[in-house]
Amino acid sequence: MAFDIEMIKKVYDNMKVRVDAAREIVGRPLTLTEKILYSHLWDGAAKQAYGRGVDYVDFAPDRVACQDATAQMALLQFMHAGKKTVAVPTTVHCDHLILAKNGAKSDLAVANTQSKEVFDFLSSVSNKYGIGFWKPGSGIIHQIVLENYAFPGGMMIGTDSHTVNAGGLGMLAIGVGGADAVDVMSGMSWELKFPKLIGVKLTGKLSGWTAPKDVILKVADILTVKGGTGAIVEYFGEGATSMSCTGKGTICNMGAEIGATTSTFGYDDSMRRYLTATDRQDVVDAADKVASYLTADPEVYANPEKYFDQLIEINLSELEPHINGPFTPDRGTPVSKMKAEAAANGWPIKIEWGLIGSCTNSSYEDMARAASIVNQAVEHGITPKAEFGINPGSEQIRYTIERDGIIATFEKMGTKVFTNACGPCIGQWDRAGADKEEKNTIVHSFNRNFSKRADGNPNTHAFVTSPEMVAALAISGRLDFNPLTDTLMNDNGEAVKLTAPFGDELPKRGFDVEDAGFQAPAEDGSSVKIVVSETSDRLQLLAPFDPWDGKNITGAKLLIKAFGKCTTDHISMAGPWLRYRGHLDNISNNMLIGAINAFNQTANSVKNQLTGAYDVVPAVARAYKAAGIPSIVVGDHNYGEGSSREHAAMEPRFLGVKAVLVKSFARIHETNLKKQGLLGLTFANEADYDKIQEDDTINFIDLVDFAPGKPLTLEFVHADGSKDFIMANHTYNASQIGWFVAGSALNLIAAEANS
Repeated sequence: MAFDIEMIKKVYDNMKVRVDAAREIVGRPLTLTEKILYSHLWDGAAKQAYGRGVDYVDFAPDRVACQDATAQMALLQFMHAGKKTVAVPTTVHCDHLILAKNGAKSDLAVANTQSKEVFDFLSSVSNKYGIGFWKPGSGIIHQIVLENYAFPGGMMIGTDSHTVNAGGLGMLAIGVGGADAVDVMSGMSWELKFPKLIGVKLTGKLSGWTAPKDVILKVADILTVKGGTGAIVEYFGEGATSMSCTGKGTICNMGAEIGATTSTFGYDDSMRRYLTATDRQDVVDAADKVASYLTADPEVYANPEKYFDQLIEINLSELEPHINGPFTPDRGTPVSKMKAEAAANGWPIKIEWGLIGSCTNSSYEDMARAASIVNQAVEHGITPKAEFGINPGSEQIRYTIERDGIIATFEKMGTKVFTNACGPCIGQWDRAGADKEEKNTIVHSFNRNFSKRADGNPNTHAFVTSPEMVAALAISGRLDFNPLTDTLMNDNGEAVKLTAPFGDELPKRGFDVEDAGFQAPAEDGSSVKIVVSETSDRLQLLAPFDPWDGKNITGAKLLIKAFGKCTTDHISMAGPWLRYRGHLDNISNNMLIGAINAFNQTANSVKNQLTGAYDVVPAVARAYKAAGIPSIVVGDHNYGEGSSREHAAMEPRFLGVKAVLVKSFARIHETNLKKQGLLGLTFANEADYDKIQEDDTINFIDLVDFAPGKPLTLEFVHADGSKDFIMANHTYNASQIGWFVAGSALNLIAAEANS
């Protein structure tokens, strides 16, 4: 269930050999990031890697983790790969398909009924192919990975952008689309463009109200949601070693919000404590033997400006608690400035809900520190002004905090304890009154706060902060409350000042659990039958996408010119749409319904060039597809920011979109487009975005000469007969062009399996 110590020892033996060789070849000290990357190179990939940033490089990850929403499509694809079992340790975690409404017991029962077909499918596929299966209610994927599978110096990939959480235990853990996961599960290499390196030096020490969450909120404010694109962030310094392992996980987790490939910390005593507490002393013993390989060479941290492409320094002793938002996780406001900032921007001051949990902040320490604030309110007779809810990170966390009285403390304040699952963080929240779309404010300890993200209400102003700050703000009921300086009135009219939060890093009596919720796969799954009903509206077997015909794409229609921020939530919404994640046809009805049409500044309303009428985006795409007419999508900067969900690439592919042309891409989404046989292109001249008109027809001039490093020429024919020729860059290498030619990367895998 937990870890394969022999596999980990082999990783460490390989690391010693490869890191020593790499240091000799490169001729300089190495960062931790480089050590892990070099030790996981696919055979023969070293030449490109040592060039650092030159090209895509092939790697061999140690394990794969999938959450239930993305696992459906990943496993449907794996079924086509022709393999009898997965080639690397793989797990599936049921945490997304559980709606938060009334509380854990009833919500889980409803999910087990409504999504039984999906859970049974995931269970049977896992059983057949040697995959560990974590049942609904067992916990959130990234917390379970941290508790059971993550280890210092390892490399893993996961079908969720917050896979990066495992960096808190010194891994390079990277979020990918399902097709990437299928490659690794099938025993193939995994491809990544060798990243830039961002170093974050942490000096001083956290104290008082400041938490690890504030570190990443500050970093997000500095780098913005795209500042980490194409980079791995490595944290170091006295401030890093002074933090808990789960605190490090929180920081790495939200690295996804700055677009970073992943983030990590060097092996230290906090990791030793956490591994020991989670029954992995064997990992500590093995890691201690190679400890110098599990952090950067001393010269790197002594002179970091020589070894990182970008260096940020944060003094934790001076860092203030931050409250980031609304509508974007990189708009940082120190708590001392929130009163003025909120007034200047007209943000609703009254807080309606405070929410703690998600994969970002659901550890024992998070719950304990937040509970210490709640306990003060209870003891001083302060009635909370906002509603309050928590999602424990795992059944092990829930069981332990119930044993230790922490849940009882929360419940004294009327806290609603939701299932050990993602819940409101991913829009799985049936919030009363959200359909009224009233302007309001909520605060949470999640990672994302895009418009409509938590409750579907575009007017909900969601702010991200630490669990302890969520507790204080929810009790006060005011966004402009500063617990460092302000007082609260209790029920007797007395002024009370909250003292700084406190909580144990790890439970003094150890972790405990009766049933963690794990299902081991059958030793021989050959006899396991997987049944998918042809009439199901939840699951649908996949048909291969058509290969390229070798000709220039001509006569394509502009489907939508998206304006401004267009995240994967805009391209393929979550919330109620999660139920269709295993049914490509049905979920395609949400394609781009959240994107803003640049021509009318309206969501889900685009012109059908065949009729001249305006309709919803999926309907227009289906009309073009039915008529045999290809279409293209045009977008703005950082297109595809957010989740790893490959549905945002598969849906356009399924509905006849041939290319996505944007100013810039988020990393995972660009890769997902490539994997599904789409053309992911960027404007050579960003100003050309303005030349594209609503009635345009598009012709590719030189796609027949598609080659690495060679821009493509697109002819945009306007309604009046005039034309603009637009140059489009791309990052396809020879292998990726092979995916396009074959129709998808999966088509190539299946062809090789059948050859």
